[in-house]
Amino acid sequence: MGKRVLLIEDEPNIIEAISFILSRDGWNVSTHSNGHDAVDVVLGNQPDLLILDVMLPGKSGYDILKELRENNAAQSLPVLMLTARGATRDREMAERAGASRFMTKPFSNAEVLEAVRELVAS
Repeated sequence: MGKRVLLIEDEPNIIEAISFILSRDGWNVSTHSNGHDAVDVVLGNQPDLLILDVMLPGKSGYDILKELRENNAAQSLPVLMLTARGATRDREMAERAGASRFMTKPFSNAEVLEAVRELVAS
């Protein structure tokens, strides 16, 4: 596959788990763990897919995604948002910000792989 995914997440266990399952599936995984400079990191890496946590130090995933969607270079970037909060309100906020797909924690390895494959295929 050789596709590039950028994971912006601040929980080490989740970083390790997602990196492992995607690397094993042939993905080139880069990680970042804060919201302060996340937009610059995404634009600098130009990944095929972004996995973005909602609650990050420095800036929320919603704000990061809104900024990315306002940038021509990232308007069509597939984004899988992750959150520990799965309320309808959170899902609606993710959709308004421009998320391609929304997933609540905890999630299964199979769910992540399926979502990632579908987002890049579409």
